[in-house]
Amino acid sequence: MNTKAVRLYGVNDLRLEEFALPPIGPDEILARVVSDSLCMSSFKAAEQGPNHKRVPKDVWENPVMIGHEFCCEILEIGKKWQSKYQVGNKYSVQPALNYRGSLNAPGYSYRFIGGDATYIVIPNEVMECDCLLDYTGEGFFLGSLAEPFSCIAAAFHESFHSDIETHTHIMGIKAGGTCAILAGAGPMGLGAVEYALQHDQKPSLLVVTDIDDARLTRAKHLISPETALRQGVRLEYINTASFPDTVAALRGLTGGAGFDDVFVFAPVTPLVEQADALLGRGGCLNFFAGPMNPLFSAKMNFYNIHYESHRVTGTSGGNTRDMVEVLDAFAKGTIHPEILISHVGGLDSVVATTLNLPNIKGAKKLVYTHLSMPMTAIDDFRSLGETTPLFKNLADICDRHQGLWSVEAERYLLENGPKI
Repeated sequence: MNTKAVRLYGVNDLRLEEFALPPIGPDEILARVVSDSLCMSSFKAAEQGPNHKRVPKDVWENPVMIGHEFCCEILEIGKKWQSKYQVGNKYSVQPALNYRGSLNAPGYSYRFIGGDATYIVIPNEVMECDCLLDYTGEGFFLGSLAEPFSCIAAAFHESFHSDIETHTHIMGIKAGGTCAILAGAGPMGLGAVEYALQHDQKPSLLVVTDIDDARLTRAKHLISPETALRQGVRLEYINTASFPDTVAALRGLTGGAGFDDVFVFAPVTPLVEQADALLGRGGCLNFFAGPMNPLFSAKMNFYNIHYESHRVTGTSGGNTRDMVEVLDAFAKGTIHPEILISHVGGLDSVVATTLNLPNIKGAKKLVYTHLSMPMTAIDDFRSLGETTPLFKNLADICDRHQGLWSVEAERYLLENGPKI
């Protein structure tokens, strides 16, 4: 079977190509990818090429498929896995396999599996690691958002506080405590807000900071303080760009006590140091953002680590349990990751979008791999609809869903969008 896929050959060398997939072996699975969500990690892989820790050194000779936030349906199953998986069912893949200590991951390391493709061969190790995960909810795009959302779940699970009487760690953010998400009006920050409001250990105060009014306005529209208050959480969106003393202003929201939990969603040294200064007694700083510079560092107040029991942690992606958690929540409708999506495009938009990802405003960029479509902001559907009926109808559908992407919009686009 032929596939169309975006493959990485080297530094900033991405190519959309059509080529033949090998026949599947008895321990492999053939699948049809439907949707993939583009990730900054793919940009980092492209920018670093073979210097990336998950990209093979011979990528120029054996190019790899990119994309690791995808949802697919199974077409054919090798004999080994026929009793566990079902043809026609939808699945998402947890790319952090950790197979026998290897760093190899779908979307970074393999020739025949990646999310930015029409068809893929899923290798044995994905199933051996139990990383091919059933998605029973509606549509496909929610399955694509499970991987990024699992990273959020992982961060919340990884945060911790200490019981000084027993010297035990109490995992998770402090229930009923104060929480700040710095640089939190981007896609992953918004996901963290959504997750925090549904969390069993939800805070009583949640402060989201940014320095971009447009991002903050969109965030407030999508998850309003009124909505949060109905769930028992006081939610504050704050632009810190004009504060003469940001730390004093933010600590003032806690009566000067500081925050129990602070998440950092941008790898910026002053922001990390600001987070450190915002911690209250027993507070935990969670460094969520992934820096590209291996020498990235920031000053920490070790006096407070010693005397104020400050804690520091971070995660690099979620695990399988995190993905199962969010897939289940998506299927039940208790978490709504639709807020992450700001753009939609086809497979032929992947190369340009991935290489330019840091410069494209908005949130997550969603790809339908069997379609040909420029990467298009949902906010632009209405104006484009003046000349293109496809976008007019998509705009009407999105308006029925608070301006968000939806299963209804997905179904319409898959039925009516131009095929690649």
